[in-house]
Amino acid sequence: MNSELHDKTIAQELKITDKQVTATVRLLDDGATVPFLARYRKEVTGGLDEVAITSIRDRVAQLRELDKRRDVILGSIEEQGKLTDALQAQIHAAATMTELEDLYLPYRPKRRTRAMIAKERGLEPLALSLWAQDAQLNVEAEAQKFLNPEQSVEMVEDALAGARDIMAEWISEDLQARASMRALYLEQGVFKTTAVRGKDVQASKYRDYVEWEEPVAKAPSHRVLAMRRGETEGFLTFRVVVPEPEALSLLHRFFLKGQGPASEQVTLAIKDSFTRLLSLSMETEARLVTKSRADHTAIEVFAQNVQQLLMAPPLGQKTVLAIDPGFRTGCKMVCLDRQGTLRHTETIFPHLGTGGAANAGATIVEVCQRFQVEAIAVGNGTAGRETEAFLRALKLPSAIPIVMVNESGASVYSAS
Repeated sequence: MNSELHDKTIAQELKITDKQVTATVRLLDDGATVPFLARYRKEVTGGLDEVAITSIRDRVAQLRELDKRRDVILGSIEEQGKLTDALQAQIHAAATMTELEDLYLPYRPKRRTRAMIAKERGLEPLALSLWAQDAQLNVEAEAQKFLNPEQSVEMVEDALAGARDIMAEWISEDLQARASMRALYLEQGVFKTTAVRGKDVQASKYRDYVEWEEPVAKAPSHRVLAMRRGETEGFLTFRVVVPEPEALSLLHRFFLKGQGPASEQVTLAIKDSFTRLLSLSMETEARLVTKSRADHTAIEVFAQNVQQLLMAPPLGQKTVLAIDPGFRTGCKMVCLDRQGTLRHTETIFPHLGTGGAANAGATIVEVCQRFQVEAIAVGNGTAGRETEAFLRALKLPSAIPIVMVNESGASVYSAS
């Protein structure tokens, strides 16, 4: 069932048919590689190219990992006896790992927190009373009800502090608040780097990043990676921060319901939640997201540079006639001009009898003259030597070199 849903999801995202996705996933599961499918299984995949097949492979792996994590989370919450129908529906509807982990956060087994200790001391009802933010509530009188010297709740402030700890944890685990705070860090966050004390950063390659600040949304990938390297190598401290007033204002909009002594306690809990819990959690997430983005961009730049290098004409700017040799299926021939533009393509059959050789020879001579060919490249695969000998027998102008080209790269790619 999940497989069908995954196939439909991927098909919608890539704007292809469910059938194409299903067939491609089946072949990938059987061990086929992306190059093999793109070259030899077009009739099965519906003509998908390497980019689409790679996207399917990566996305289905992501969705399967999400399913595994979902099952673990459901099992954990069920063992705790806290799995409700509504929560189960939310977990099944979660479309990303972030949503899933946010839902699991209140139920995740963790070390004893200040909120847990406060609950053990019986202060959760007080937290609920304050959370309601009744303007008429006498906060001190309400807190008096929960004094318990045996539980180390000896003063009103002890009770209120424990209640605030509980509310701070509620705030930090709220789904909508976390989503909005996450967006705030990515949209208005700032990278800040400072020199590590005792390190001669000025003499290092990271001297430009001493006391450096840059918006997260605008920082280019190479600088993000440079700052992280500086941190890894011990020269820099690297932080992602947001303006505290903006963050607190955002949380106030979510949780403050009015004015009064109870709301004042909630305000204190909001500040504590941001300072002690949310800011650290959101900074960690922002670091991971920005690192992933920077890595992706860096890989794209590297790929573009490698492509330009590999596609650079080895002979310089020359008009080239390239021949992929073959016996029965013929020799595929293309002509590229000095700018790499395709000028001519044709299949010749120099190894199928005298007539085929004569026609092929005439075609090659005519193409060389028409496009002023300056070099001929012949693949060293099947029929390579025979094709080279055939070309040399044509007695083309000596100014046109005939070169055997290693096909191993193409062969490895297509047959992998």
